[in-house]
Amino acid sequence: MNKYFGFIIALIATQNNLFAAEAGMPQLDPKYWASQAFWLILVFTILYISIAKFYLPKIKNNLDTRENRIKDDLEDANKFKELSESKLKEYEKILDDAKKEVIKIHIESKNTLDKDIKTKKETIEKEIEKEIVKAQKEMSDLKKNSLKDVQKISENIASNIIETISGDKLNESSIKATVEDISKKNLGKYL
Repeated sequence: MNKYFGFIIALIATQNNLFAAEAGMPQLDPKYWASQAFWLILVFTILYISIAKFYLPKIKNNLDTRENRIKDDLEDANKFKELSESKLKEYEKILDDAKKEVIKIHIESKNTLDKDIKTKKETIEKEIEKEIVKAQKEMSDLKKNSLKDVQKISENIASNIIETISGDKLNESSIKATVEDISKKNLGKYL
């Protein structure tokens, strides 16, 4: 329906000179349409050929180059990603090995220190035992010497007391024997 309507309007326009060719617009005059169609076809053909032969190959080449560069960049990025992942795994392995080495060194140093402490403790304990034995010996020597001194002092005191009370001097050997006898009986109480 639209075709018929358009055809009727074109027919009326040509019959009534509605194209305004007489008014100074020759492009609307039907006798120039053939030459206009020729130049239109020629210009668009040249334009099509120049675009198809010169511009489109350059654009296609640029697009292909860009696509290849993007592919290369993606491949490089994947290689770098794999490389970084391998370096990360290597770093983690080195870190784990270092941690194990630190633990090993810690255990070894602890064992060494424990051995040193044990050795020094044994040495100190031996020295303490020697000092204790030495002190005990000195104490026993002191007791023996003090007993002898106590007996001598006791003999002198007893002899002085008896002499003061009785006025006679007793035999020193009998006083000595008596003090020794009493000392032996009471020795267990004090030692």
